[in-house]
Amino acid sequence: MCLSIPGKLIEITSQLDEVFRVGKVSFDGIIKEVSLTLVPEAVIGDYVMVHVGAAISIIDEDEAKKTFDILKQLGELQDLAP
Repeated sequence: MCLSIPGKLIEITSQLDEVFRVGKVSFDGIIKEVSLTLVPEAVIGDYVMVHVGAAISIIDEDEAKKTFDILKQLGELQDLAP
């Protein structure tokens, strides 16, 4: 099953211009680098939905936490393992 997983943008790690950026996203303490190209308006502290290594949308914190908790309960977060 293909899922997008919510995480918190904690750092911009590289930036070619306003659009082509890469950032570190925290998924409950597990940090992954993701492309931010599809969410050029995202800033540090935003919660983003990540699918296949790319942030695809920005969501609010409450929705991110609810979604993450549900995915955790369903056992759908094994791909995040370091």
